[in-house]
Amino acid sequence: MIVELRQYTLRPGRRDELIELFDREFVESQERLGMSVLGQFRDRDRPDVFVWLRGFPDMAVRGRALPEFYGGPVWREHGPAANATMVDSDDVLLLRAIVPPPRSPRDTGRPASALTATIWYRDRPFDDEFERWFAGQGSGAVAVFTSEYSANDFPRLPVREGEHAFLWFSTEDAEVAVPDHFAVVKTERLSLTPTARSAFR
Repeated sequence: MIVELRQYTLRPGRRDELIELFDREFVESQERLGMSVLGQFRDRDRPDVFVWLRGFPDMAVRGRALPEFYGGPVWREHGPAANATMVDSDDVLLLRAIVPPPRSPRDTGRPASALTATIWYRDRPFDDEFERWFAGQGSGAVAVFTSEYSANDFPRLPVREGEHAFLWFSTEDAEVAVPDHFAVVKTERLSLTPTARSAFR
């Protein structure tokens, strides 16, 4: 599975407005075209940031579905209102799933978990050796991703080029110390709360 981690910086005080619009108009309308809206989140540490995950079976589906959605009637009607809430929507990592995120049925009232996303970066790709090491750490990870290196076939939506990232989600505030020889140069941690219609919760 190909996955985008999308972090949007919004105009002050407008996050709930975007989430209400997104959860109402942009979930089923994308999934009808073969995409998966995997999760939508509030960042607990950054009140003007909205984070979401979008999945595709492969890059071919991504290359077809994105033009259909952004050139289609739902985005034509509601896209301007969404864009009006945003300052920046270009913070996007293109990833492939090692462990896909769990998905719950929407609209069941199931309580949401507090999630932590940890992103490690280094100056070369994360390889099989690193993945085997991580799998043995007992991290409690419920979803794991690493960088996808295919070319962005929909340049209207930029992604961050040249990144080597490894991302994992946990339902606890778990931390794993990476040995120095793996040469991780940067760590980001996102404290996330799923929205009411997030399948990943």
